[in-house]
Amino acid sequence: MRSGTLNRSEDERFLAMALSLGRRGQGQTWPNPAVGCVIVREGRVVGRGWTQPGGRPHAEVVALAQAGSAARGSTAYVSLEPCAHHGKTPPCAEALIEAGVARVVAPLEDLDPRVEGKGFDRLRAAGIEVSTGMLASEAAKDHAGFFLRQAHGRPFVTLKLALSLDGRIATATGESQWITGPEARRDVHAMRARHDAVMVGAGTARIDDPSLTVRGLGVTRQPVRVVVSRRLDLPLMGQLARTAKDIPVWICHGKDADHALVDAWQGLGAKLLSCEVSGRQLDIASVLQALGAAGLTRVFCEGGGALAATLLGADLVDELVVMSAGLLLGAEGRPGIGALGIDRLAEAPRLTLVESRQVGKDVMTRWKRPDN
Repeated sequence: MRSGTLNRSEDERFLAMALSLGRRGQGQTWPNPAVGCVIVREGRVVGRGWTQPGGRPHAEVVALAQAGSAARGSTAYVSLEPCAHHGKTPPCAEALIEAGVARVVAPLEDLDPRVEGKGFDRLRAAGIEVSTGMLASEAAKDHAGFFLRQAHGRPFVTLKLALSLDGRIATATGESQWITGPEARRDVHAMRARHDAVMVGAGTARIDDPSLTVRGLGVTRQPVRVVVSRRLDLPLMGQLARTAKDIPVWICHGKDADHALVDAWQGLGAKLLSCEVSGRQLDIASVLQALGAAGLTRVFCEGGGALAATLLGADLVDELVVMSAGLLLGAEGRPGIGALGIDRLAEAPRLTLVESRQVGKDVMTRWKRPDN
């Protein structure tokens, strides 16, 4: 029995549900995309799922297992084209065919060259009706990191800054805990959890001795902790060093780094990524390419000012999140963004405001690149 085509409003509602489910896996599924799936028969949801931590099982498999025999004749709403290749598990397109699904609604093609339309072709060849294009822009935003890695070899980069009203991240003496309030900090932990990795520069790692973990949210799979440090001049007794065997620490360093330090950090359990050097610092494009090659799709950068300036100067910030607190630190405070070498306003990076809301006593603004 084939399911009748639902009207557009119902299709949008169930596909939006699949997109929402997919977002639950963000930060947990790399290098695979975070996909959601809803199985609907006669207007009733009979199965739902999202890609599980580590990238398997895939969303369709989870939803089909929940639906059981009710999947026959149903419509499957999937937030990305079902995979068509044999990896560690059989392709999801085959699973949908074998379950007897009558119709598949998905917003867009998977850019992975192993799929890229082949999943849809396989479904159509099996007599399954395939509808695409609905909520495509929303899905493209959700999968932006996965798509960037496929197309350009790098992850999506979110830069977060916690600033005073006059744009400072610390006092002149370096005191920075805490500029923002507890509500804003909790929001930041939730943002960390939705990314594959949290990244900081060597200065932040030395001065703040951060743990870079997600706390207070019951998260069991922590993001990778990434430090950008050309010379590996990082504290060997700091929090990152002490916990590297338990929670992943990756260090992007220059090819000219001291071999003894490379060996020391590897002995502590860290993963070392050798990157190109540009002038006196690491080439940030090389850093992101190395992270993409290692499987990361979404990186949450928390500074400091020098790394923020480097990313902005290279036009490699896809999203900027600013937490603004109601305090003033003055010109002697440390700026949130280092020198950009801008002489004219026309040279300044310009971003588009996406969201603005109050978080406790602070204000969060979210900005994107104009072409995103």
